[in-house]
Amino acid sequence: MADEVYTRETVPGDTTVIRETRTGSGAGWVIALVLVLALVAGVWFLTQNNRSEVAKNNAVTAAAHDVGAAAQNVGDAAQRAADTTTNDASR
Repeated sequence: MADEVYTRETVPGDTTVIRETRTGSGAGWVIALVLVLALVAGVWFLTQNNRSEVAKNNAVTAAAHDVGAAAQNVGDAAQRAADTTTNDASR
């Protein structure tokens, strides 16, 4: 909370001068620090979330590659079976 200091002086000639002095309590610095910390936490959270998305995308890509390789193997086996059947029928 701000400190307020009032000084009252009587100057010759029946004139009263009142001086008001205010000093800050530092709450502005505390609020600024909290905002900076919140900003840093938000940036950290977003970068961690982005890394998670990249890892997930890489896992999906690897799984799709494995499925493609398995499909190729099945296709090759089917072709060999067809070739064997054709060769057996022609004998």
